Order: sequence, then C-alpha cells, then structure tokens
Amino acid sequence: MLDRHALNYVNGMEQEALELLKELAQIPAPSGKEERRAVFCRDWLTAHGAEGVFIDDALNVVYPVGVEETNPVVVFAAHTDVVFPDEEPLPLTEEDGVIRCPGVGDDTACVVALLTAARYVAEQKIRPQGAGLLFVCNSGEEGLGNLKGTRQICKDYEGRIQAFISFDCKLDEFVHRAVGSQRYRLRVRTKGGHSYYAFGEKNAIAELAGIIGRLYGIEVPQGGKTTFNVGTISGGTSVNTIAQEAEALYEFRSDCREDLEIMEKAFRKVMEEAAQREGVQVEYEVVGIRPCAGGGDPERQKMLEHRALWAVYRTLGYFPKPRKASTDCNIPMSLGIPSVCVGSFMGGGAHTRQEYLRADSLKSGLGIALDLALGYCRDDDGEEVWSLLRTEDEGASEAEA
Repeated sequence: MLDRHALNYVNGMEQEALELLKELAQIPAPSGKEERRAVFCRDWLTAHGAEGVFIDDALNVVYPVGVEETNPVVVFAAHTDVVFPDEEPLPLTEEDGVIRCPGVGDDTACVVALLTAARYVAEQKIRPQGAGLLFVCNSGEEGLGNLKGTRQICKDYEGRIQAFISFDCKLDEFVHRAVGSQRYRLRVRTKGGHSYYAFGEKNAIAELAGIIGRLYGIEVPQGGKTTFNVGTISGGTSVNTIAQEAEALYEFRSDCREDLEIMEKAFRKVMEEAAQREGVQVEYEVVGIRPCAGGGDPERQKMLEHRALWAVYRTLGYFPKPRKASTDCNIPMSLGIPSVCVGSFMGGGAHTRQEYLRADSLKSGLGIALDLALGYCRDDDGEEVWSLLRTEDEGASEAEA
C-alpha cells in the first residue's frame, strides 16, 4: 500500500509522466532496432538519480537496485519495442484527453510506469528487502523479437530470479497463464519460366498455396485453446513469370504444451509430404519459439498473483480480468519462475496505427507499478513498506475464482 509520500509522488508526476510518454512514444523502436529508445531510457534514469544503469548485449536497459553477486532478484520489466517497422519518428496526436500513436499503449505507457517507479526508488534511496530489484526496459517482445531481452535476463540471472513482473496490458487485464507459440518461415523453389512458353512448369506460389491449404486442414487438438495462422506470403517476379520462389510466415499457438507438440508433429508431416513432390524444393526454418509455462511452485505463483491483483485493486477499486496471453512472462514461466503481467493504461487499437490511450489513465499505471515495486522494499527506518494481508489473500482467491 502506498504511503502519503508515495501517493504525493504519483500525483505530482502525472503531467511529467504524460510528457515523457509523448516523447518516448515518437522514438522508433522496431524489434531488433531498439537502440534509440534504450539510450533514451538509460539516460533518463541516470539523470534522475539511478546509479549503475547499463544496456546489455540484448539491448535491455537494466537498473539494478541492491543486486549483489549472488543474492536473489525480483524483475520488473516493460518492453521497448513496437510492432511497427518505422525508423522515422512515429506520428503522435493529442485531442480531448486521448493520445494516438502507434505503440503508445503497447508498450510505451507501461515503460513510462516502470521508469517512474524506478525513479522514485532511486531518488528516495530505498533499500530492497531480501532480494535485489532489477528494473528492465527489455527488448524483443514483439513479433520475431522472440523474447530476446527476457531470455537474456533469465540467462544472466539464472537460478536467482524469485519473481518476474511484466507491465504489458491494459489496466483492467491481468495475465497469469502463458500462451506458447512456434513460428516458421516456409520457402518453396521451383524451375519457373515464362508464363506462356513454359506453361505447365511448377509454380512456387501455387505449390506454396497448396501447402498452406493442407496446413489449414489440420484439426486442432482440444487440450486447450489452439490456433494457427499464415501471417505473410510473398514471392514471384512478374505477372508473366511462373514464380521460381515463394515464402510465407506461419505460426501455431496454444496455452497447452501437449497441444503444441501435437501441432508440431502435424506441421512436420505436411512439410515432409510436400518435399516429396518432384521438381519442388521445400524448406522451412524456425523463426520463433515461445514456450508455455513449465513446472514451478503453484503456491509461490499464487502468492505473486495475489500481490498483483491487490495492487490493482488498491488503485482502481476492482480486480482486473485474468486472461491467458503471450508476453515476456512466457520465458520465466517456462523456467518455473513465478510470473505475472499487469497493465498501466486504458485505451485500444493495439497493433494498429490507430492505437490510442486515455491520458487520465496513465496515473493509475504509475501507482500500480510503484505499489508493486515497494512491496519488496523497506523504508529508511527498516519497516516493511507494504505487506500482504491474509484477508487480502482470501479475497483475491474469491475474486479470481
């Protein structure tokens, strides 16, 4: 629970956080090219009293607080990349309390919440309790980023992460289960030729279309919710050329690990059969794997979920809706690390160029992020800043049920 000093900080930061959001949202950051946002975040934290901030090899911005050589750590993360390929400043408009910009909510607003919480910890020189804190503006969450940043954090702090909290959704949402996925690039090559004089030669586009048709004929397993999709297709030379090459991006995803294995077997069978056709060269490569949750202590996971639920409740006055999703939490969850994903804004249009958020919702995201961070800290007198009450545990259990 935030004390009066922390509440005053959140209230006083509202306008500054809004200006930070507008500045950060316009910095282009496609997956794999997050350098400019990374430098901005590092410099902003350093300018506001954070010591030891660094950018690692995966383009994560890492601010360690009370992190020693071998002590356990708690990770707070929000991803800097967006789905859009723009390398020029992203267009932003503001009207009637609504800010529109590609990626403004997913995940820029959440990065702002993380930065402002980290700033408070730095300025107040707050000491972690029991474990060090890692504030991470991470890379590679979107698309083919393949969770690069989170993979690096889990590798660098292997065996030390007690809990992983990601900020990557709307305020009324709460992700506590991982949706895994496997992504492939399919490529077909044929001899091709002139559309008139070589008519009858195999066409790479037609062959690829046949493969896609067979992939869409796969019956999905029923152990959980399982889906599949062909997201892009390209190839050919001209309208009067029998295509020599064509490729597509294909994925399947599920909240059930066994179902992912069933889909993988079915996919490989289709591709193996296609490769047997004479005059057709068929290849595929893995371009991304996001695992489902692995083993772990269910009680520790439940305790972390309750922490997050009550942090949201204290700010909003209601519990967020639990849901399953693919987020940075997939990696720690697959390693058995207690993990949750909470939100920092209200808005809509995610993954479209019309994405927007309500400016007045940003302050709530700041409060939730700070509440969660201070839950692992002590104040200057050595008193615990925040404690989880048994009655709250029971209430959260009922709310989730």
